[in-house]
Amino acid sequence: MIKKLNSNAEIIEVAEKYLYGNHVRIPISIEKGEGIYVYDKDGNKYLDFVGGIAVNGLGHNHPAVVAALKERAETVLHCCNYFYNEPAVLLAQILCENSCFDKVLYANSGAEANEALIKLARKYAKDHGHPERYTILSMKNSFHGRTLGTLAATGQYKIQQYFEPIAEGFKYAEFNNLDDVKTQLSDDVAAILVEPVQGEGGVLPATKEFLQGLRDICDERGILLLFDEVQTGCGRLGTLFAYQSFGVEPDAVSMAKALGSGVPIGAIATKGDASHTLTPGTHGSTYAGNPLVTSVALATIDTLVNGGVLDNANEVGNYLKEKLEGLKKNHPSIQVVRGKGMIWGLVLDKDGHPVVDNCFKKNLLINCTAGTVLRFVPPLITTKEEVDKMIALLDEALSECNY
Repeated sequence: MIKKLNSNAEIIEVAEKYLYGNHVRIPISIEKGEGIYVYDKDGNKYLDFVGGIAVNGLGHNHPAVVAALKERAETVLHCCNYFYNEPAVLLAQILCENSCFDKVLYANSGAEANEALIKLARKYAKDHGHPERYTILSMKNSFHGRTLGTLAATGQYKIQQYFEPIAEGFKYAEFNNLDDVKTQLSDDVAAILVEPVQGEGGVLPATKEFLQGLRDICDERGILLLFDEVQTGCGRLGTLFAYQSFGVEPDAVSMAKALGSGVPIGAIATKGDASHTLTPGTHGSTYAGNPLVTSVALATIDTLVNGGVLDNANEVGNYLKEKLEGLKKNHPSIQVVRGKGMIWGLVLDKDGHPVVDNCFKKNLLINCTAGTVLRFVPPLITTKEEVDKMIALLDEALSECNY
């Protein structure tokens, strides 16, 4: 019989003995959640502005998610892709009917969804008479995953180091710099891959002009425009898909994170000729799109589209921006406030981790990305009152750190 662990201390002791040390963890074990709050093993309550790194779009213990899990547990959790299952079909339908896309292909994670985009681009080029086109042009400072393929697409050496030789067929241009994109273009480029907002790269939004310029380039050359919406899709920017916040349509997008409210699911959505590229035998996955994950994702997307969550994300996102900009006036270390919708960053002139640690002591969970950027990706159901509480705690933490 498995012995239960009774405290944070006990869990950490066992974890240090048996868990692989590839993550730096805050010394608590999250045991339950409610709304935008989580509780650790010792019963301490925390205001969660990490949101599972943009996964918990509906917060914790949302009734629609709970109901979907209970129903699926009592019917069937998994069937392979030799068969159809209703939740997978309905999820594809609601995603396509609320976007410009025609088809949905399922994966198990954001990295796997981006792998599917890479394979899609290469086969699309060959199918359209360009076998010489195999290179994916992505952006410097980007993040697309940690598989061998997606780390090669990631424009950050710190992600790639130790894993050389990096897979060939990838090159990088400056984000928000169309002139540099044009410089990097060559006859072997099959697609341009871009995040509408660089999340791990420091919460840096693309400009509409940049994305429209990429669209124009791809149209002129007959290559695919691919959006990585793993972190910024599924309502994070106040629209169901991130591209809808910019008014620029890609040929395909990847999604994951908030799509499943915590269950491991990814997907790509495609339109036009790109919807007929990955034929039987060219791509697939045992788990992808099974009834469990698609049931939860269907409940999530239905709630986003029909439950008023997107309107709340827009309203509260603007309020969060306003309050963060107010902090900037009182803290000289804050250089820039940037973001969009419900993903925001405070760019500091020094290491942000001391502030993260101080916030933790105040039972506020935030994180730091790119070394100096405090990132805020709270659940999309967050209220203005909860923003006010977060801002007050963050203000204290910044002052105590002399930031």
